[in-house]
Amino acid sequence: MIRLGLCCIFREAPIKFRRTTARYLLSLSSALRLKYLAVINMHNAEALYQSLVFCAANGIGAFRINSQILPVKTHPDAGYDLHELPGGDQIIARFKQSGAFSLKNGIRTSFHPDQFLVLSSPDAGVVKRAVADLEYHAQMAKWVAADVINIHGGGAYGDKPAALKRLAAVIRTLSRDVQSRLTLENDDRVYTPAALLPVCEETGTPLVYDVHHHRCLPDGSGVEQTTQAAISTWSREPLMHLSSPLNGWENGPCRPHHDFIDPADFPECWRDLDITVDVEAKAKELAVLKFRRWMESVDIALLDPRREDRHA
Repeated sequence: MIRLGLCCIFREAPIKFRRTTARYLLSLSSALRLKYLAVINMHNAEALYQSLVFCAANGIGAFRINSQILPVKTHPDAGYDLHELPGGDQIIARFKQSGAFSLKNGIRTSFHPDQFLVLSSPDAGVVKRAVADLEYHAQMAKWVAADVINIHGGGAYGDKPAALKRLAAVIRTLSRDVQSRLTLENDDRVYTPAALLPVCEETGTPLVYDVHHHRCLPDGSGVEQTTQAAISTWSREPLMHLSSPLNGWENGPCRPHHDFIDPADFPECWRDLDITVDVEAKAKELAVLKFRRWMESVDIALLDPRREDRHA
């Protein structure tokens, strides 16, 4: 069965996550800063819980959590530990309630840190900060029961083989909490599935196959062949990404995402697989629900958190 995933935020549902900036935080006194962060983080913990409730009520089996759910958490000057905040233990408890809810209702959660988290950089400082950010994600993942922290390969830095070698070497040094959740995703500019698969196989890191990226940056392997290669890297339910180009495939750059999914972009070879498919579309929950209706209309089996037989 296909488990459809909603990514991070909502288009129309009245669920909002709050953010802030290091510049603003550093303009406050220490006491005011911690109080302000406590309010934002408790708001976001509550918003996450409501997001999962929405998913459960609407038959959406996965939710990608915004990596800025704890804003500026690892900033070198404005960063903080939740235990420092007023009511920090209550904030953590609320996040753990989201984890319990997702497990009870069969909703898979994941993280996808932004492109600035790079493990393949030749700059040791960049890598050190990236590792610290991954540790933050791993801590959050334990609270909310997320099993995926998905990253891209990073840049080529003029020598792609050397960059991939550095990537593999750094992955091997990561903590167990990070390694057990870490995944690599092919991108649409530098690293194809074929480029990343050897690193995945060498380090035991699953490949998140983004079929849209692969269509923008092909490597000579077809979708079905690459799907099977990606699945072989997983020891749990594989995760895939699906999107459609804003301007179609023939009318301009293919990289920007459309508000919705064109059913023609769903690979036929995915129809009978047991996988999670994150819907990367700008209309967010509207896109997921519309695509879900199309899948039902063509008899594609969907995992539904509302059904008692979801684990069958």
